[in-house]
Amino acid sequence: MRAISLIVLCAVVFHSAVVSEKLQVVRVEDKNFWYEEGKARIRNQKEKKRIINRAKNVIVFIGDGMGLTTVTASRIYQGQLNGETGEENYNSYDLFPDVGLVKTYNTDRQVPDSAGTATALFCGVKTKYSTIGVDDTVTTSECDPEIYEGAKVDSILKWAQDAGKLTGLVTTTRITHATPSAAYAHVMDRDWECDGEIPEQYRGCLKDIAVQLVEDSPGKDLNVIFGGGRQQLGFGNGDSSCERTDDRNLTTEWEQLRVEEGVSHRFVTTRGEMEELQDEKKVLGLFSYGHMPYDLERETGPEGPPSLVNMTVKAIRLLQKAENGFVLIVEGGRIDHAHHDNYARLALTEAVRFNEAVAAAVQLTDSDNTLIVVTADHSHSLTMNGYPDRGNSILDFAYDESDEGLIYETLTYANGPGYNTHRKEGPIEAEESLWKDVTQMNRNEPRYRHFAPIYKDLETHGGEDVAIYASGPFSHLFNGVFEQSYIAHVISCAGNFGPSADLCNSSISVKSASFLVMFMSFLVKTLI
Repeated sequence: MRAISLIVLCAVVFHSAVVSEKLQVVRVEDKNFWYEEGKARIRNQKEKKRIINRAKNVIVFIGDGMGLTTVTASRIYQGQLNGETGEENYNSYDLFPDVGLVKTYNTDRQVPDSAGTATALFCGVKTKYSTIGVDDTVTTSECDPEIYEGAKVDSILKWAQDAGKLTGLVTTTRITHATPSAAYAHVMDRDWECDGEIPEQYRGCLKDIAVQLVEDSPGKDLNVIFGGGRQQLGFGNGDSSCERTDDRNLTTEWEQLRVEEGVSHRFVTTRGEMEELQDEKKVLGLFSYGHMPYDLERETGPEGPPSLVNMTVKAIRLLQKAENGFVLIVEGGRIDHAHHDNYARLALTEAVRFNEAVAAAVQLTDSDNTLIVVTADHSHSLTMNGYPDRGNSILDFAYDESDEGLIYETLTYANGPGYNTHRKEGPIEAEESLWKDVTQMNRNEPRYRHFAPIYKDLETHGGEDVAIYASGPFSHLFNGVFEQSYIAHVISCAGNFGPSADLCNSSISVKSASFLVMFMSFLVKTLI
């Protein structure tokens, strides 16, 4: 049975009795209710079985910046969008059979960035802040040719390609941004997305990220590439994030390479063009000049960009025709960007869409042969605080009667540009509050900034552990607390490719071990 059946069944068991009127709980949550809820979950847990088949397919979902507060808040938000109180809701991945915690620090930073964490996730090696696809021996933002060559590390996409699998990469950010580029590029500075960003003295030492995508393995061998970043590849001039000084149009060069290889291919720029894809062996979809728009601000027609769900579904359908299986990375990258700007509504909406993409992947695949991993690269400084009533809008106030008139938001940030949104202008009297009356602010706008007590142009990441959820072959290896670099090794093990491939010969070794245990037990009893 597909994993989606388990998710649907549990969702029905745990909150089908919930109906809502003005977000109020109407079910009777007495002791009998909670006894039955607990027993139902135990029965479900007891039925879990370890799947020790080889993973023919692997899908890795990265919610960029999706720390545990974001997971909780977006779960409630989605439930409330569906007319429930929200707290009783479950994300599609919440009910995956195996869950763990991941330590996210970089080798040189207590609180990490996406470049170092993505390198750990995809390459199995922890590294420095802001560096991509290289180990800790490099110096950030500098390039020594000898050190650079020795520091390069391969990713799960390269391991999979070497094993004959199809590969894909989907993101809502620029395809050359920190997280997706760690799956194919090797640079000492995440900002080196195009040649104009590399210091002149290092341009002969290495290629920019966009060129590595088009010219070098594993980027050039990807079967599906969906995301933003036309600017970085020299297709037009609609974004200020990067400027190519070499006048190259890498999308044209990509198409020409495919012609020379004799492989069917297509470059697309709209949702409508993407939906037309059928049997192409290599596809490149760049749907914006920079990052793709937030889902709440996305043009939804065929001439606009696709959603994360659209891209995920199309990528899986293109890749699952592979006889030898596939490996797909999917990033919900704009959760992170919204948090940096203290846009809580946008961040939660992006997290809800990410959850929907995971649910779609579960429906399209079989848990017997497909390992699905859902995690984050790092957290954010978002907090969920106060004592709001059950069913209170997660984007509303945490005020209750014990606060003696103080009104504040349930979701706040430790720092960020929201400081200026909330601080009063002009001189402040000695007994006067520093902050504006939040009840008088227009809080329904998608780009309304939630409160932050310390000013920063961009809010910072958080350094606490993030969660990982897994379903499918060898998903039980993700139970526990472990280093972020461990994730790539489990994928290598489960998929039978890469440096840890030989560690999951379980279909034979487990039976052999069981026989050996019984045989030794028999010998001991006989000797006694």
